[in-house]
Amino acid sequence: MNRRSKLELTWIGKENRPKLEPRILIEDPDLSYHAPHRVSEEDIFDNRLIFGDNLLALKALEQEFTGKVKCIYIDPPYNTGSAFELYDDGIEHSVWLSLMRDRLMLLRRLLTKDGSLWTSIDDTEYPYLRVLLDEIFGRPNFVTTVIWEKRKTRENRRVFSFKHDYVVVYALEKKGFEAVRNPLPLSEEVLSRYKNPDDDPRGRWQSISALAQAGHGTKSQFYTLVAPNGTEHHLPEGNCWRYTQERMNEAIAEGRIWFGKSGTNVPRIKKYLGETGDSGLTPETIWYADDVGTTDTAKKHSLQLFADAIVFETPKPEELMHRILLIASNPGDLVLDSFAGSGTTGAVAHKMGRRWIMVELEETCHTHIIPRLKKVIDGEDTGGVTESTEWKGGGGFRYYRLGPSLLEKDCYGNWVISKEFNPAMLAEAVCKLEGFVYAPSDEVYWQHGQSTETDFIYVTTQTMTHEMLEQLSDEVGEKRSLVVYCAAFRANQAAFANLTLKKIPKTVLKKCEWGHDDYSLEIKNLPQAPPEPTPEEDEGPKAMRSLFDEGSVE
Repeated sequence: MNRRSKLELTWIGKENRPKLEPRILIEDPDLSYHAPHRVSEEDIFDNRLIFGDNLLALKALEQEFTGKVKCIYIDPPYNTGSAFELYDDGIEHSVWLSLMRDRLMLLRRLLTKDGSLWTSIDDTEYPYLRVLLDEIFGRPNFVTTVIWEKRKTRENRRVFSFKHDYVVVYALEKKGFEAVRNPLPLSEEVLSRYKNPDDDPRGRWQSISALAQAGHGTKSQFYTLVAPNGTEHHLPEGNCWRYTQERMNEAIAEGRIWFGKSGTNVPRIKKYLGETGDSGLTPETIWYADDVGTTDTAKKHSLQLFADAIVFETPKPEELMHRILLIASNPGDLVLDSFAGSGTTGAVAHKMGRRWIMVELEETCHTHIIPRLKKVIDGEDTGGVTESTEWKGGGGFRYYRLGPSLLEKDCYGNWVISKEFNPAMLAEAVCKLEGFVYAPSDEVYWQHGQSTETDFIYVTTQTMTHEMLEQLSDEVGEKRSLVVYCAAFRANQAAFANLTLKKIPKTVLKKCEWGHDDYSLEIKNLPQAPPEPTPEEDEGPKAMRSLFDEGSVE
């Protein structure tokens, strides 16, 4: 019996993984949008809104954006709900886990080394999500779980009134994230503690104790402190001074120790607002509604934005997203949301000067997201974090849809190149499929893309003859190489050392699941229920082990 070397979560169908086709993205200029002029030099126009299945969209982004996304926020379906009324609970969770696993693995690849993933979830799937993320990101890269107070009212129709959701935070590399994590700005309550009663030229300050616990002190921290007016201050039992005597005398001489207005009070250290370390607060793990909003405040904002459209049941407030992006990113960083919903992530990222990518499959992409973003760009969205970010409008985005599958079946059931593909689309699709960067040359017809400075790719639907290949080989030269994808060739490939010949579609037939456009959570995509066990087999669960069973399935 083989033994697994690690703990892992198992579920029905875990071993089944889709062979995703890396689709091309096709821009629709009619649905793209930008401000008529620059509002500021920081305006960003290269944001992307992608309409299509988010698993295929993430695969489409993989080649270009691997290691480039600083912050990912997702608000996936919390559970599968009424869609599974006729199915076993194990099937329900299994499908949800497979849906999440496939997407999380792609999302992880897109993160920068100091990047982070923030996932909204409720307590239905929270335990499963934690273990799944441990498996994908590694348990040491768990950062924290934030508790968000999503409502302030009491729900009396339930056994318990659920007031919170979770935001689970993982980093690609925890140490990298911790090194760049931003503090929260000082609140008005904290700022009010800083005063300047002695007109200190260093500005406003608050005082902190000059004492420390004796158990942590060195010999140089035990002494009688003498104030400038001669008052002696003796240490209380169990304490030492925070500073050594030499450093304390320097701080007194610089006016950094406060003895009260009379000069006789117990000494305290001045902590200045403007000095390093006082510029922000360490984020806490409970986020209150008064600070980051609720679903109700988000609904009110939605009603302002979408007067005639259906409002989402549990929208996320812009203030919540603002805090996440404030902690996890900086202006100019790239933010991604692959469950875009009503477009909150993109709207807030835009107002905060972040670049963004959003993916949405549902028609809300057109009924909610695009109208919302237009209002943001035109400076007509006055709600959410518009005031706190001092947003005035500007920038833009490009709208993309997923390209069709490269191959389709003809009337005889054979796989052929889709009729929807023109030569440029075909060249781009094959480049992406084979790992080449699509970069067609305006001067050299056979340079459709490249993998290095000397390795190129050429895609054509022609049948290449010996004469055609001979001319092509001469143009490529000895110091370069070219992969030629063609419908067929009539030549001895060994005669051309700098050419590699491949037939399409034959060469790529087994690379992907062709013609599969929908990986979303739908009843038609559910696995079949397992057959009833025979009496001999009904001795216990052999198909699935315990969460913490390291033994392999027999």
